[in-house]
Amino acid sequence: MSLTMIALLMILAVIVFFFLGHPLAFVLGGVGTLFGLFMLGTGFFGTLMDRIFVGIMGNFTLVAITLFILMGNLLTISGIADRLFESLRYFLGSIRGGLGLAVLAVCIVLAACIGIVGASVVTVGLLTGPMLLRYGYQKELTMGIVAAGGTLGLIIPPSIMLIVMGDTAGLPVSNVLAAAIVPGLFMTILYMTYVRVRCGLNPELGPPIPAEEMAMLPFGDRLMDFIIYSLLPLALIIGVIAAIFFGFASPTQAAGIGATIAFILVIIYRRFNWQDFLATLYQTAKASTMVLIIMVGASCFTGIFLGMGGGKAIVETLTSLGLGKWGLFFIMMISLVILGCFVDWVGLIFLTFPIFLPIARLMGFDMVWFIIMMAMYLQVSFLIPPFGYALFYLAGMKIQGINWGHIYRGVLPFLIIQIIALLIFTSIPDLVLFVPMVLYG
Repeated sequence: MSLTMIALLMILAVIVFFFLGHPLAFVLGGVGTLFGLFMLGTGFFGTLMDRIFVGIMGNFTLVAITLFILMGNLLTISGIADRLFESLRYFLGSIRGGLGLAVLAVCIVLAACIGIVGASVVTVGLLTGPMLLRYGYQKELTMGIVAAGGTLGLIIPPSIMLIVMGDTAGLPVSNVLAAAIVPGLFMTILYMTYVRVRCGLNPELGPPIPAEEMAMLPFGDRLMDFIIYSLLPLALIIGVIAAIFFGFASPTQAAGIGATIAFILVIIYRRFNWQDFLATLYQTAKASTMVLIIMVGASCFTGIFLGMGGGKAIVETLTSLGLGKWGLFFIMMISLVILGCFVDWVGLIFLTFPIFLPIARLMGFDMVWFIIMMAMYLQVSFLIPPFGYALFYLAGMKIQGINWGHIYRGVLPFLIIQIIALLIFTSIPDLVLFVPMVLYG
């Protein structure tokens, strides 16, 4: 049996078992184990243990995943997101679409803190969705703001996904995070511009806070709340990112410092209690275990897949099609978007990297730029009707008066904005590479 046939059988087996409803981690690990035993015999288990202990358990960078998740959970229980939204609501609420801009600003903070799309969408949705509706915001616009803002967690540093991507690709994580700054800020600015312009043209979509309510809180008090509840979390996030970018700390060390300062903020804001603290530790352990168990299963699968030459066989097959550099690029990206509708991003990274990265290197793409483009195309998959993950998160919250039609219609304008951004950054790679080039040469 040819290597290409074996590789195709492994991929087909993963697809079949996954769509039968089995957890992806066990599908990848199980398929890898079966083919490993069939091709290599019992000696396969020694190779697997080496990959797990050396490649995963011995990888110090991956500790950053747990610490960044802990930092985000601590900031959540500290009530910073709640108070930040309240301060921004009064600070921006007097203008048309101001509340929508406040929600997007909170999304930036949560995305940088949490770094997990599901957590960002659910947290922002529960916190701000009902409030936007209560103040007269259009249902479609509300759902679009929440869904699009929540997906910023994929691209805004310190994104957990980007850390995993950079480490898996063997690239400096600091370079990958730095490359995400311009795309992340650009997407945020486009989202805010759309909300402001649309509400400015049609105030009924996003009316300002009534003047009577604004008068209840003097400007001085609004400014003080903004300083107290915005500067501390922003200083934490900027400090953590700057420590990584300028080489003062590794991603793991910066994550540890960030988690420690987040715990101090919980104390400062007088939000510490043992019940919430233990729940935070449990949620952190649960999320970290989910990521790492998929890594173990994927390591088993990719070890056998690559060891038998499956990756090389598929790369040779695709490059022989004569589609050219950009033809192969768009095939890979479209495949990523389709798979992203069904497969968790952690498993998708380990599933696609062994195939996509060798092709990207062979075609001469800059690898940091290619990783960021994968992240941005994957971000699109979260908003594509009818299968995008963010849409299911919104529907699962069961916000009163919201149905699938509101969600689908609401995300479409933001999806178009994402596609515009994709075309820009695909056409002009230097926009992505500008910050890493300035920082690291």
